[in-house]
Amino acid sequence: TGATGNVTGATIKALKSSGHELIGLARDPAKAKDLGIEVRAGDLDRPRSLEGAFAGVDTAWVLSPPGPLAPFQSSNALWAARQAGVKHVVRMSAIGAAHDAPTLNGRMHALSDAELAGSGIAFTILKPHFFMQNLMMAAKSIAEQGAMYWALADAKLPMIDVADIGACAAKVLADPAKHAGKTYTLTGPAAVGMAEVAKTISEAVGKPVQYVAVPVSAAVENLAKMGLDDFTQVALRDYFTAYSGGWQSATTGEVERLTGRAPRSIADFVRAAAGAFGKR
Repeated sequence: TGATGNVTGATIKALKSSGHELIGLARDPAKAKDLGIEVRAGDLDRPRSLEGAFAGVDTAWVLSPPGPLAPFQSSNALWAARQAGVKHVVRMSAIGAAHDAPTLNGRMHALSDAELAGSGIAFTILKPHFFMQNLMMAAKSIAEQGAMYWALADAKLPMIDVADIGACAAKVLADPAKHAGKTYTLTGPAAVGMAEVAKTISEAVGKPVQYVAVPVSAAVENLAKMGLDDFTQVALRDYFTAYSGGWQSATTGEVERLTGRAPRSIADFVRAAAGAFGKR
């Protein structure tokens, strides 16, 4: 699922040389025509559209976008997979997902994780940390002002590149039996603060870049002015608050154990994205 998204796109890329037949699911297959794989039409919001969508599939990758309907969407995919006789489901959850998580998104994911674990289908759950790609939200202010604004205080985050999430998903999907019943928390190689990230970007673009820590309340107020829905405002408020308090700051080493190589560092990511941050 999520064939046109960044994480599934990275997973497809990592799987293309595996020898497995790949089938993507998209609301509009025309938007996925450049993936180079078979694409079927299906909408996780519309259960009837998923009837037959998983036909012939042995192992399913289930990813649903964050939002109030995420458990509904995940449940629809799981039921369609069950009806089609899928033998193993690999699901992307979120860092720290649990029924008592301090984040709304984490609690929503916990509902779907529990449903999958109780489904009777073999399963594996991946829980990735803060995406390095999230830093691109600050690209404009970095390029224009030499500043990045985050409501993260001095939090240390073991950020992960989406490409590494895809590589881990691909390893599990290609040989799911050895990963049955397991949950993997995926992090980058080191926990870094935003001030360190700003310094790394500064070195990559050749100009000063500073991190400006803003209060969580101010960040949420800005999200409201941008017109973001209530769920997104609360979900981001929860993450800002939890991370600022030191939540989920440890690395796990799971990426290297799954893929056999170290995950991409923040310096590697920043160098590759330097153009977007204003390097000329």
